Amino acid sequence: MSVFVAVQSDDFCLASEYHELRRNAACGAVVTFSGLVRELNDTALYGMTLEHYPGMTEQALIDIAKQAQQRWPLGAVRIIHRVGTLKPIEQIVFVGIASAHRAAAFAACEFIMDYLKNRAPFWKKEHTANGEYWVDAKASDQQALTRWE
Repeated sequence: MSVFVAVQSDDFCLASEYHELRRNAACGAVVTFSGLVRELNDTALYGMTLEHYPGMTEQALIDIAKQAQQRWPLGAVRIIHRVGTLKPIEQIVFVGIASAHRAAAFAACEFIMDYLKNRAPFWKKEHTANGEYWVDAKASDQQALTRWE
């Protein structure tokens, strides 16, 4: 299985990432997910700052990809997570999976996102009309992990 992990401030190109996932002729399914900075429900969001521990974060993402590989037959996994200050509608995260079959690709993509949101060492500060604050883990994100245990 091919694993690519990047933590970067630069944006990424969905078409280029998709192209990389298509390189394995044994894979008949490619599933991708791209997460964006979105408006908040209750107040205006001006942007967010994402921080991480270099080295530790990349290793955590590799470990998550390996866990997915142990559960499903995967040909390739690509995970990109941005850090730094981002504005609404900018891309934050990309997860791409190539597998022989779609069921494995969809499941692995969801698994990786659920584990990434809960286990990867990223910290998020939101910049809003009501001030700046660090975001706590959401109970709904933690609940999503239970389906994989």
